[in-house]
Amino acid sequence: MEYRKLGRTGLDVSVICLGTMTWGEQNTEVEAHEQMDYALDQGVNFLDTAELYPVPPKEETQGRTEEYIGTWFEKTGNRDKVILATKVVGKSESTYFRGNGEVSRMNARHITDAVDKSLKRLKTDYIDLYQLHWPERSTNFFGKLGYNHVEDEDTIELQETLEALDGLVKSGKIRHVGLSNESAWGTMKYLALSEKLGLPRMASVQNPYNLLNRSYEVGLAEVSIREECGLLAYSPLAMGMLSGKYLGGQMPEGSRFSLFTRFQRYTTEVAYKMTEKYVALAKENGLDPSQMALAFINSRRFVTSNIIGATTMAQLETNIGSIDIQLSEDILKSIEDIHSEHPYPCP
Repeated sequence: MEYRKLGRTGLDVSVICLGTMTWGEQNTEVEAHEQMDYALDQGVNFLDTAELYPVPPKEETQGRTEEYIGTWFEKTGNRDKVILATKVVGKSESTYFRGNGEVSRMNARHITDAVDKSLKRLKTDYIDLYQLHWPERSTNFFGKLGYNHVEDEDTIELQETLEALDGLVKSGKIRHVGLSNESAWGTMKYLALSEKLGLPRMASVQNPYNLLNRSYEVGLAEVSIREECGLLAYSPLAMGMLSGKYLGGQMPEGSRFSLFTRFQRYTTEVAYKMTEKYVALAKENGLDPSQMALAFINSRRFVTSNIIGATTMAQLETNIGSIDIQLSEDILKSIEDIHSEHPYPCP
């Protein structure tokens, strides 16, 4: 396993991070524990979850993923072997997160409530990396490329949110902070506020990044390198599309696209067209398509960690094994050639 610095925290995290959003929906508690056992044995020391999980979010399952991690910590005593990341939901019309009939906001009261509930479910007294799942303000995230400015929007100011996180760091409940689904402006604004006011510094940005969605490279990649605030890449296989398992009209039983109609980001005509090209390139070079797609992400300088996910042990073994794949210059050039045909098919 390879390890990289998590921002300026001093923590070394595995380049492969174990994502957990299927646990409690597509995966049972026993399967979740098996995945964590295997990943730890392979040198993976980084787990990412969220109070929202599992996905798709539902009131009756909310928090179940964190509970599964908590029971694993309790059973194995492995808390000190893991760098644990979780997230607080952004502004949401769903009132069940706070449990008091209120819309979730990024203020001190709601963030503290979220942290306390996550700590209880996770059966731990601290969180290594606490991330803001998405911004309060209207901006470019969840597939939105075009920016439409909203005047006089009702949002919690970034400084207020950062001050709330500062209180939680000082209390010892969280160690470090990070962003998710954030823009270049938001990332730089948080970093500037941290420097100016002596508040916690964002260590990472968790955004989507894969061969079908390389929009992070426009603006944010430079921020990650110059500001030492690296990318934690989620959906690295475009929700499984880049494995090639959906090509040719296939719809594997139990797969995400077969179970849930909400996941349409990577099922467009152009997504299938570009996926066919990447899968063909992998097979021409004797590579597993999933491992080629993941190895590309692992090789990017601005990436701190690649958040893989799996519903089967076979998938997990393949995905973690991508750390041992080094792509040749010829393959990297071929990837760029395919990318140039349609740079952002699935933003």
